[in-house]
Amino acid sequence: MRLTELLQNLEYICVQGSLDTEVRSVVFNSRKADKDSLFICIKGAVSDGHKYAEDVAAKGASVLVVQDHVAVQEHVTVIKVPDSRYAMACISAAWFGHPAEKLKVIGITGTKGKTTTTYLVKSILENAGHKVGLIGTIEAIIGDKVIPAANTTPESYVVQQYFAEMVEAGCDSVVMEVSSQGLMLHRTAGFLFDLGIFTNIEPDHIGPNEHKDFEDYMHCKGMLFKQCRVGIVNADDEHLEKVLEGHTCSLETFGFSEKADLRAKDLHLVTGRGTLGIAYQAEGLMNFPVEIDLPGKFSVYNSLTAIAICRHFGVSVENIQKALKAAKVKGRIEMVKVSDDFTLMIDYAHNAMSLESLLTTLREYEPARLVCLFGCGGNRSKLRRYEMGEVSGRLADLTIITSDNPRDEEPQAIIDDIKIGISKTAGHYVEIADRKEAIAYAIRHGQPGDIIVLAGKGHEDYQEIKGKKYPMDERDLIRDILAEQA
Repeated sequence: MRLTELLQNLEYICVQGSLDTEVRSVVFNSRKADKDSLFICIKGAVSDGHKYAEDVAAKGASVLVVQDHVAVQEHVTVIKVPDSRYAMACISAAWFGHPAEKLKVIGITGTKGKTTTTYLVKSILENAGHKVGLIGTIEAIIGDKVIPAANTTPESYVVQQYFAEMVEAGCDSVVMEVSSQGLMLHRTAGFLFDLGIFTNIEPDHIGPNEHKDFEDYMHCKGMLFKQCRVGIVNADDEHLEKVLEGHTCSLETFGFSEKADLRAKDLHLVTGRGTLGIAYQAEGLMNFPVEIDLPGKFSVYNSLTAIAICRHFGVSVENIQKALKAAKVKGRIEMVKVSDDFTLMIDYAHNAMSLESLLTTLREYEPARLVCLFGCGGNRSKLRRYEMGEVSGRLADLTIITSDNPRDEEPQAIIDDIKIGISKTAGHYVEIADRKEAIAYAIRHGQPGDIIVLAGKGHEDYQEIKGKKYPMDERDLIRDILAEQA
């Protein structure tokens, strides 16, 4: 492909070389550079691609896209851009033939609810006969192909590659989680979302290598609404106005508020053998009864969001009802049967907001005891540990503090931080650093009528310690524990 074709939608300066250059590959990893490749110099938190300019030129790269000065041989074309990450997004879109234009693209952002809602939407649309790709926290799904996720929103080149593969696989639409980091780092630049969704926002992802403050976090979330045709947003969120500042899309709202375009009314809890659910009446843009086998007010928000999205696809009420009733998401209020006496579930709640929402919801089902097992990630803000400790101490009858992904920190040091939060409450707790032992303790001490929550890991099937990921899936741990106790 000609270089000029790849640069069509970009502001740039040709520092040296020729624009009339043939490009055989686009790369942002220096190890993948070869003859006639275009190498994009990305400035990351750990490494700076500009340092490898000479190396990739020596490997035969014919074009370098940079935002800082580099010194390479005169025959190498150097294109300078204001932001190389933004440039990568636009170049990648062009390289893959602008595949987003051949799909209906749905982007979902918010502090919580993104993952569950993407799967609900996929389920509803597929039930109605659509072929839907998915990009999210757990995995990317392209036809029959499932790719485990490294980031909630992959690098822009990967996003465009996935889009192209989805088109090739016959998908007509894609639903994807759009993280604040993804927006901040321009991973979703270079195309227009058909539908942009805002679920909610609370302080999160603030700290080293994340957002400098809540204002920045809100600003980054809001970038989606300058990059979509229609925005579907939570009318009940107190920060909505701030998030939507400068939006360029048309808007629809959902929520419990009377002013919402799509509203939930007449909520009531539903319980069954091994299930906790909720039912309500949808009113406004669509009118019909809804029942889902997922508990809580947040499940109502997630399902409302999915309904609002699928309305744009002309999906029938019957198909929506059927798909919502059957929908399940790995690691999101995922019930795991271990006993007839008590309920055990796995959930990804990994910050104070999501944990408080989950525990408050489960309280409504009036358990004999609410038991919460969790840890916190290393190399992250200590504030999250204090807050989660305080939430669990206040809302759970028993907290089991254990290890999550300690990364480069000592698990005990993280546990000690969590205890600082718990100490602000009268909550009872035990500390068991080994996560398998902690889960075994929870199961062994389960009492009739208990609800036990294993929080924080959710869909994850590993534990990260000292830079290495070790296999660890809580479903496997539970299976092993039950076998050992038999």
